[in-house]
Amino acid sequence: MRTWRVGTFSMGASLVFLGLFLFFSKFLGLDLVQVMTAWWPLLLVVLGIEILLYLFLSRQEKPVLKYDFLSIFFVGVIGTAGIAFAILSTTGVMGKVEEVMAREERSFELPAFSYQVDDSIKRVVVRTVGHQMTVESTEEKEVSLFGTYRVQTAKKEKLLQSADDVISANQKGDTLYLNMKSLPNEVSPFNASGEVAATLLVPNHVKLEVIGSDNALTLKPRSIANDWSIESVASVVVDVAAASNLKVAAVGAQEVRGKDGDWKVLTEKDLNGIDNGRKNAVFQSGEGKYHINIANAFDVSLTTNE
Repeated sequence: MRTWRVGTFSMGASLVFLGLFLFFSKFLGLDLVQVMTAWWPLLLVVLGIEILLYLFLSRQEKPVLKYDFLSIFFVGVIGTAGIAFAILSTTGVMGKVEEVMAREERSFELPAFSYQVDDSIKRVVVRTVGHQMTVESTEEKEVSLFGTYRVQTAKKEKLLQSADDVISANQKGDTLYLNMKSLPNEVSPFNASGEVAATLLVPNHVKLEVIGSDNALTLKPRSIANDWSIESVASVVVDVAAASNLKVAAVGAQEVRGKDGDWKVLTEKDLNGIDNGRKNAVFQSGEGKYHINIANAFDVSLTTNE
C-alpha cells in the first residue's frame, strides 16, 4: 500500500514556478502585479495533476492519500494572493496604485491663449478658479494668457492640450468674459491636485473686472489707462510705479501692507463703535486719475518702484 502526501509536490512546484517567473521578470520587464496575476492559476493545475498522477500510477494498489496541510496552506496563501491581485487588477485599483507609486512632479507650459480686442470691447471680466495669477496691462490690442502648471503624474505627456482646456472666452456686447478652468481632477482617493501660475495681459485702455475665488493675485498696472476692479481674492499684491497716475482703494481688508506713509488707513467699526478688524485704505500716486478698487480681500500689499 502506497501513501502519498498530497501538497508536498505542489508546494515544491509552486516555489519553482514562482522563482522562475520572478527571475525572468527581471529580463522581460514584467512587474510583480503581472507576475502574480499570470502564474497563480498554475497552482491549481499542479495540485490536480499531482493527485491524478498518483492515482494513475498506483492503480494496481490501494492508494492512501494523506494531505500535507502545511504545504497546502502555503499553496493556498500564494493562490489567495494571486486571486487578490487579479481582482484588484480587474477593478482598476491595482493600476491606480501602480500609477501613484510611479508619479513624480512635473511642470508644463500652459497652452498659449490670445484674443484680439477691437474698439467694440470696452470691458474685460475675468473669473478665476483658485489659480495663482498675475494681471498686467499692455499696450497690445489683445488679451493673452501664458504660464506654467505643476502636477503629479506618471505620464510625460501634457495634461492640457489646448487653450480651450485652460480658459473660455465669450464676447457679449461691449464686454469680453474670460472664465478660467480648473485642472482636470479625477474623483479618486489617489488623486493629487496641481498648481497653476498664470500671467494675463490686458490692453491698458479697457476696463477690467476680476472676480476671484480666494486665490492669490498680483497686479502690475504699468501703463494703465482705465479703471480696474478686484473682488473676492485671498491676497493681492499691487506693484505700481511711484510716478504713476493711480489711486488704489482697498475696502474691508483684514491686513494692509506697504511702506510707511503709502497707505491712508481707516479702521471699520460696527454699530456699537467697536473696531471689527477690517480696514479701508487708500494709496494715491500723482492725480489718481485711474482707479484700482479692491473689495473683500484678506491681505492687500503695495510695492512701489521708482
